[in-house]
Amino acid sequence: MKDLYSIIKKPLFTEKGTYLKENGGKLLIEVARDANKIEIKRAFEEIFKKKVDKVSTMMRPSKWKKYGKFVGKTQEKKKAIVTLKKGETLDFIEGV
Repeated sequence: MKDLYSIIKKPLFTEKGTYLKENGGKLLIEVARDANKIEIKRAFEEIFKKKVDKVSTMMRPSKWKKYGKFVGKTQEKKKAIVTLKKGETLDFIEGV
């Protein structure tokens, strides 16, 4: 079994994430690339002690970047949108 804290990496504070949090009771988090929905749900519930209704995942593809005379690719990342059950709320410390 994977470590819970290696599955959930960090919350994502973006415009889309803020909109989802305010209007839909959903949270946007970055997760490990090899984690599946069941592992993400179990880890979130155990770490934050909140009930999860649904988990949606998406991959952010890598991009080609140029660093001076060198060309390379950025890292692929995986995001998850976690929908909490009715009545559940969670506030992260923002401004980091």
